[in-house]
Amino acid sequence: MNYKFLNKVINEAAEVVGKTWPLYGFVTSNPLAGYEALPFFTALKKASPVFGGQTLPSGSVFRKAWQEKKIDEVILTNELNTVGIHSSIENTLQKMESVVFTDFPNDKHELDRLTVKWLSLFLDEGLAAWPMPFKDMGFYTSWRKLVVHDNDLMALARKNGHRLTTIPKTPEEALQEVLFDFEPEAFQEIFERHFAALPGWVGFIKYRVQNNSIWQQEYPISLLDYLAVRLWIASLIGAAIMSEEPTVVDFSDREIIKIQRCWLEAWEKSWQQRFFSEILKSSKRFDEFQTGPKNIIIGNNPNTKLKTGLAAQLVFCLDTRSERLRRILEQAGANTNVEDEPRYETFGSAGAFGIMMDYQHPETGMTYKSSPAVGASSYLVREKPVRDRQDAQKAYLKQGRKLSSYRYFLKRMKNILPSAFGYVEGSGLYYGAFLLLRLWSPNRAEHWLLKHKSGYEALYEPYITSAVPVISDRISSEVIANTKTGFSKTSAKIVLNPDLDEVSTLALYAHDFVGDKRAGSGGINQDKIEKEPSIIHSDNPLLQHHHHDVTSTIDDIGDDQKALIVKGTFDSCGWRSFAPLVVFTGHASKSANNPFASSLDCGACAGQPGKYNARTLAMLANNNNVRNILKKEYDIEIPKETFFIAAEHITSTDEVELFDQDIPASHLLLAAQLKKDLIWAQAQLTKERLNEPVNSSSIAKLKSNSWSESRPEWGLSGHKGYVIGPRSLTLKGEFSDCFMSSYDWAMDPDGNILKGIMQGPLVVVQWISNHYYFSTVDNQKFGGGSKIIHNITGKYGVVEGNGSDLKIGLPLQSVMKSDDEVYHDPIRISVLVQAPRRYIDQILKGDPKLKSLIEGGWILLFVMDPEQKNQIDAYKQMVQPL
Repeated sequence: MNYKFLNKVINEAAEVVGKTWPLYGFVTSNPLAGYEALPFFTALKKASPVFGGQTLPSGSVFRKAWQEKKIDEVILTNELNTVGIHSSIENTLQKMESVVFTDFPNDKHELDRLTVKWLSLFLDEGLAAWPMPFKDMGFYTSWRKLVVHDNDLMALARKNGHRLTTIPKTPEEALQEVLFDFEPEAFQEIFERHFAALPGWVGFIKYRVQNNSIWQQEYPISLLDYLAVRLWIASLIGAAIMSEEPTVVDFSDREIIKIQRCWLEAWEKSWQQRFFSEILKSSKRFDEFQTGPKNIIIGNNPNTKLKTGLAAQLVFCLDTRSERLRRILEQAGANTNVEDEPRYETFGSAGAFGIMMDYQHPETGMTYKSSPAVGASSYLVREKPVRDRQDAQKAYLKQGRKLSSYRYFLKRMKNILPSAFGYVEGSGLYYGAFLLLRLWSPNRAEHWLLKHKSGYEALYEPYITSAVPVISDRISSEVIANTKTGFSKTSAKIVLNPDLDEVSTLALYAHDFVGDKRAGSGGINQDKIEKEPSIIHSDNPLLQHHHHDVTSTIDDIGDDQKALIVKGTFDSCGWRSFAPLVVFTGHASKSANNPFASSLDCGACAGQPGKYNARTLAMLANNNNVRNILKKEYDIEIPKETFFIAAEHITSTDEVELFDQDIPASHLLLAAQLKKDLIWAQAQLTKERLNEPVNSSSIAKLKSNSWSESRPEWGLSGHKGYVIGPRSLTLKGEFSDCFMSSYDWAMDPDGNILKGIMQGPLVVVQWISNHYYFSTVDNQKFGGGSKIIHNITGKYGVVEGNGSDLKIGLPLQSVMKSDDEVYHDPIRISVLVQAPRRYIDQILKGDPKLKSLIEGGWILLFVMDPEQKNQIDAYKQMVQPL
């Protein structure tokens, strides 16, 4: 067999499956990412039989939308008539409802079960007390050594008249034997079927391989390994190598598909009609869109601009959950001297604030990706202690070590054999009391959890470096030396490979490698750690554990680069005049007993809180050297009266915390008033969001801390649109179902700012939209299923019951009101851009992939062209046959 050809076919076949992101950095991506080169409806037709799932909303979903008047009758009738359907609306509903989407019995159940068993054993990331042996040899080799002891598999093999013979030494040889009777032309289809059989597990293998995580480096697995193990098991138990396609009724009846497509497009066009109407109502006059903000000249310098009538400007994530807060805050403390002029001005930006960075936590040393998952990070942000707060910083770290020791002690007491039974019996009364406390008084129970009661932001300040480390001679020589002894299989890659697609999970759960091995439960070999302490315990930018014996040689990036980062945020928001106080506001969510907690954090920060980026940007914008460069090189003068701070919006409770510990005395009253207005805004926002007229803030906090709450917040459910344009487009309306990016085309003469938005945030929004769409349309196949039967596996994912495919999407409770009623409307994202059409033509000409997404109908793009009197037109799409 030609192994080069084999690997090529495997890679091509794997395109049918997207990446499955781990729970600790959950990214809402398109589950049909491998089909994005195809037009939307063509992709649905091809993917449905491969995955065996529904890809269009069911008749009951359309009926509910019809009853709630979400679909306009005239638009729907026109859509149906256009394709030659002249039946009544009720008749089309009945036809769709008569279709039974049958989930046929899985004839590969035993094969799936056995494959999942071995995958879950091998891919475990520190959850198992007794890990699988021989993992460092790789998946195929370790399986080959251990499978002879699998009595379950051996019994099934004997039942089917097979015996376990000598297993080939390599996965290539195993596939060669299994596929001996098949023509090479059939390989891709075979591989596609077996990848699609377990898309969650295969997607996670893709994630580990492509991200080159620390677990992948130490315990490698590949798609080739997966196929070799699965197909060898299949041959052993008599399962079909070339299985039949899963059959669902979704695309078997041409007329039904035509009806479903008409209803979907009518639903989308009905929402667009209302949306554009609200945009026009919200806008005072179109000719106001191009006027600059009012400003006042300070002193004799005409280039210094300070906004009048404003106490503060706040930059939020473009997230739909920010819209309510922006709208309500703009209403708070209005300047009564100027009619309709708010005290606060808000902007929308990607939550990473334009900084493609990784972030290293100062206490754990863990490094996380804190920027969009679609691109590699350029910077690494770490924390350094504030000079006059070093004693408090040391106390914070000491408390953290103490808490970590308590948690570790309790974990080991429950897990190790000598103490497990006695400890559980003896402590049962105390644990039982705490369980009742968490059930009946979640807020009080939260106080007793073993964690810090306050953050570390007041003790540290961020500093930014290049993401590519410059290795000191000592580290380099030690790594190279250990490479010769075979040690640096893992660690050398961590230090020496700067070209990783993402650095986000290189250090995630590295403490499990170290800590669990000390207790004899697995992880990286302790001897290796002792041979190379600098890798785990050094000032290594990827794995810092507060052992500062090795001096970092990573230089701070230049002031010119810092100025460009700040300028990028100002440019993307169409921003040149400044209030005395400017607040960059990241967001995060807090919830208890929620494996999908990171899915509620900032999507633009790869499922991490946005405060890391916000604090970094505020620090850069306050830098005098950066301000001087902005003035000298880019004619952007920040008034000396302007001070930048960061904040964090907790979306589950709508609290906003200001990180204002370094604010000058001259701004204290402004900050105090802003805090009061934010508390008022929280009360109004939670009342609107939860529909609770009394004590809404307390109820929101209770939901956030309650471990019995399956839905602490709706997250991004309910989104439908994305506005890229100035705040004047949406200022006078309510657009809580829209993402909103601030953008002023008049400040973008060459279209480069818009290009950055369309190639970054727009792609991320498309991922989010399609993830929510498919999780709603078929939650069992493309979502996460019900939380009620979830079990966490390996710290990275959930399965249903004691074993299933790894769930790839959002749980049912995130997108559904009940088992049968949707909360999130399953329609495609509609995007409105206010910019000259020629800008967009030029951008798409240079980006074929983005052009394919738009012309193929994955993104429904509309252009409000200011050069054509702001007329709104749909951007062209290719014709998709029914």
